Amino acid sequence: MKMPFDEQNQPIFHNKKERIRIDERKVDEMIGICKGIISDQVINLREADFLSQWLSNNAGIANSWPGNILYQRIDKVLKDNMLDQDEKNELFETLRQITGGISDIDAKNRATKLPLTEPPPTIVFKDKKYCLTGHFVTGTRNQVESIIVQKGGYTHKIPTLDTNYLVIGIMGSADWIHSSYGRKIERAVEIQKECSIKIISEEYWAQFI
Repeated sequence: MKMPFDEQNQPIFHNKKERIRIDERKVDEMIGICKGIISDQVINLREADFLSQWLSNNAGIANSWPGNILYQRIDKVLKDNMLDQDEKNELFETLRQITGGISDIDAKNRATKLPLTEPPPTIVFKDKKYCLTGHFVTGTRNQVESIIVQKGGYTHKIPTLDTNYLVIGIMGSADWIHSSYGRKIERAVEIQKECSIKIISEEYWAQFI
């Protein structure tokens, strides 16, 4: 039985779980493409065109984070169908942020830097609520939680509308659904539209302890 497609040539899913499963597989495919492009530490017009076409053919991914950020930036740099050095650098940096680093063994599960709050916010501990994701160089998850509590803060398992900070561990996590980010980061990006949650890196957070 052939899968039905809509007018934009995107598959129509009648089963929500199936749609989610396919989208997650496509996100992993996108991250793999990005890692392949930056593996030689350069990017060219042919690679940018290929990635732009891939996103156009996968509108569901291009319309949600982080695919939407990537699609917007590719669209911006390719408006004149050329890619100068500044545009190459900008696009390369976007791919590096999405994948968490250059595609080598040490960066296999490095955390994404794309959703970090800019400019970096002031860090306050007293009476503030923290959520943690990934593995931390500072210590184990329990040790990091203890630091926050000792300084007067609180921790909880998943980001909510009253979460003040989501701290992303430098080393990411093998448990993340995608290689450079997971559900908590997706959730934090989603609820930023409704609350003032700040997404920060472990490196930045550690400056205040």
